[in-house]
Amino acid sequence: MTVLAPYLTKFLREHLPRERNASPNTISGYAGTFMLLVRFAAARLKRRPSDLTVEDIGPDLVLAFLDDIEESRGNSARTRNTRLAAIRSFFRYLEFQSPQCLEQTLRMRAVPTKRTDARLIDYLTKPEMHALLAAPDPRTSIGVRDRAMLHLTYAAGLRVAELLALRVDDFPDQSLALVRIMGKGRRERVLPLWRETKTTLRAWLAIRPTAQTSHLFLNRDSEPMSRDGFAHRLGVHVAAAALKQPSISSKRVTPHVLRHSCAMHTLAATGDVRKVALWLGHASIQSTENYLRADPEEKLAVLGAHAPPPLRAGKFKPPSDALLAMLGENRSIV
Repeated sequence: MTVLAPYLTKFLREHLPRERNASPNTISGYAGTFMLLVRFAAARLKRRPSDLTVEDIGPDLVLAFLDDIEESRGNSARTRNTRLAAIRSFFRYLEFQSPQCLEQTLRMRAVPTKRTDARLIDYLTKPEMHALLAAPDPRTSIGVRDRAMLHLTYAAGLRVAELLALRVDDFPDQSLALVRIMGKGRRERVLPLWRETKTTLRAWLAIRPTAQTSHLFLNRDSEPMSRDGFAHRLGVHVAAAALKQPSISSKRVTPHVLRHSCAMHTLAATGDVRKVALWLGHASIQSTENYLRADPEEKLAVLGAHAPPPLRAGKFKPPSDALLAMLGENRSIV
């Protein structure tokens, strides 16, 4: 039997940061996945987490775990697949560290990902976005901070992890004209900022409390703002914005929706999906093409560029062949 804890510790503390050069956000996400998995396995097998073995984490248990996070935690199929990818990565590492587990690692590769629907993205219209940006109260320190967070997330199209990882020295000069962002996959990009965004940032930096950390945005305890904290503050301001723009109340506004909104508005302004990919820091333009599917103006432009095909009136003739007739009947049933 191979004890799980030592290998999992080396994977998170040595392999990911040193050999894979994974970002802190990636390591944090992997650690969160294994925390859920270890707790699930310990409860299911009635053992202490530190007593679990690698052999305990088999395909059947992993499938049960993935089903559980969908049902009990409400995780989407995409989140399920992301957590499965983290588990597979650990077992690929285990192939070289513990050859006796090779057969189990090969079985783990066969655990299937769940197929997901290619649904249209959610985003806010410009009036809805303006109402949300104006929702925080600038007369309070929390409102000043929240307004700066919302403006920066939307203007730069930031992922929530990118926003919360920003530090005071990520602005190359004192004018706050540019911001340096370390994105997904350790891809760095530098973006210019609107005058309104610079104004909100300046207002926050003027009252930002002194703290031991250099993170740009802090919570009430002068510690780095957390993902849950930002989501909570966003929900408060969405409710306030809905009083002026009732259409917001029909939408599920998450932190990532601000990034989608930036992308959609940039696409409408430029008409160039490559510029959207550059702004968002996408590694592949295929990720950016999702915004084309959600943009009705692009489809109207295609429709207006082509004349409708001429149609000639005719009469339907049923197939005379018996086999074709049978196939036609069965096709109508389906």
